[in-house]
Amino acid sequence: MTQASTSERGWLLITVSTAGAPPALRVQVWRRLRALGALYLQQSVCLLPDRPEVTRAVRRLLDRVHRDGGGGRLLKVALTDPVEEQAIIEDFRRERAVEYADLLERIPEFLAELDRERARGRTTYAEVEESEADLHRYQSWLAKIAARDYFDAPGAAEAQAAVERCATELAAFEEDALAAEAPEPNPTPVPGRRQLHIADANELDA
Repeated sequence: MTQASTSERGWLLITVSTAGAPPALRVQVWRRLRALGALYLQQSVCLLPDRPEVTRAVRRLLDRVHRDGGGGRLLKVALTDPVEEQAIIEDFRRERAVEYADLLERIPEFLAELDRERARGRTTYAEVEESEADLHRYQSWLAKIAARDYFDAPGAAEAQAAVERCATELAAFEEDALAAEAPEPNPTPVPGRRQLHIADANELDA
């Protein structure tokens, strides 16, 4: 790795030390870097693609580390060996592919639960709310993976389609719940039957 390179793709090399800082900082730093999709090369050393939004997020993180008594560096580097660089990219893609697969594993249970509740005749608003909370978690989960999927990992399209199917199925379930729980419409007036209007009520009071 070197800063002088013919590579067109830049990288961020991040080193972090939380020695002497509050113990919670280590976990917070690890979670934030993982949320960004950092690829760990070894303990406390990781790599991210050099993109403006990623650079800003890492700089903010390191500022916090320094304020809390830790240390860290952000180096902009380039990989001079195309084969090694492609291997790094494949590592990023592999990690995201695993995350998409984890999400896809949860989807069948969501759809099966809707089918079970229909079979039990429990198409209720309470069930809609519960399933809606699950759907929001899936949508948030997918958005987080997609945000750190820098190299179009396999499984992205399938995960997106699966979450969209969940939304479609839940919308249909909600329509069923509405039909089951909504109040009956006002009855159609019977021809020839006198309707009591406000004016009639006033006459009775008089």
